[in-house]
Amino acid sequence: MSAHPSAATPSVDRLRPRRSCLAVPGSNPRFLEKAQGLAADQVFLDLEDACAPLAKEGARHTIVDALNNGDWTGKTRVVRVNDWTTHWTYRDVITVVEGAGPNLDCVMLPKVQDAQQVIALDLLLTQIEKTMGFEVGRIGIEAQIENARGLVNVDEIAAASPRLETIIFGPADFMASINMKSLVVGEQPPGYPADAYHYILMRILMAARANDLQAIDGPYLQIRNVDGYREVAGRAAALGFDGKWVLHPGQVEAANEVFSPSQEDYDHAELILDAYEWCTSEAGGKKGSAMLGDEMIDEASRKMALVIAGKGRAAGMTRTSKFEPPAA
Repeated sequence: MSAHPSAATPSVDRLRPRRSCLAVPGSNPRFLEKAQGLAADQVFLDLEDACAPLAKEGARHTIVDALNNGDWTGKTRVVRVNDWTTHWTYRDVITVVEGAGPNLDCVMLPKVQDAQQVIALDLLLTQIEKTMGFEVGRIGIEAQIENARGLVNVDEIAAASPRLETIIFGPADFMASINMKSLVVGEQPPGYPADAYHYILMRILMAARANDLQAIDGPYLQIRNVDGYREVAGRAAALGFDGKWVLHPGQVEAANEVFSPSQEDYDHAELILDAYEWCTSEAGGKKGSAMLGDEMIDEASRKMALVIAGKGRAAGMTRTSKFEPPAA
């Protein structure tokens, strides 16, 4: 889709750290306060599933107050609004963005089924920003894929707006929408000998990467089972996902660890980048490839190393090794 509705593309980093994305009920002031002290990369204040229908209107104002007066230092601040099939969405967006727009990084749109739903949110955000005098286009959009129609249309969804930052897998509603035979969200259904989520996750990952977006895995509802969480998160991380939702403080550390490179991998990536820069330089002989120990590195190695090094830097890791050019 070539015509983007945003009037401007500001200089904003759409690839923020999102190893751990903490869900917080927007109607619970105590949880909103506690979330500020947790080590999650992202916090999303929820107006959808975590809010009862009668609590949604009040929760909008509770969220505005928390965004404006809370200390969210170091965190990406997101609000999940209700999906477009409900009558709450437009008022969610208007109340929250008009009330706390400068203190909001992204709006998360659940149950996205086609590109038009993303475009509608983009247009509404643009109208509010212009009306309020906010920077147009700064607030990002996170799109949640939660049913078969959304997954079938995920390529168009991922290309729908320059505001898009992430594509998120929503397993609970998705499992229900395809009649998957499991009641444990995020776990494998009995009777299937392979990974039942592999196609879904890869489909989302391909759409995200084709549009330079992040891919985020959804929640694991057995909040006391941290080992189970690590295993499921590890599968998503191995594919290349950038992070996963956390529903409980006990899952935050596990997510941050699983979606960060190991110290060994981070050091190795930084060494590859240094070695490649040296070997392609005048001093290194302007070579297109070189040896790093017993390993041959080239431009493809550099691209792979950039990904690992970027994740390590975003996680605040520090190097424990230094590149030394080979003796002449």
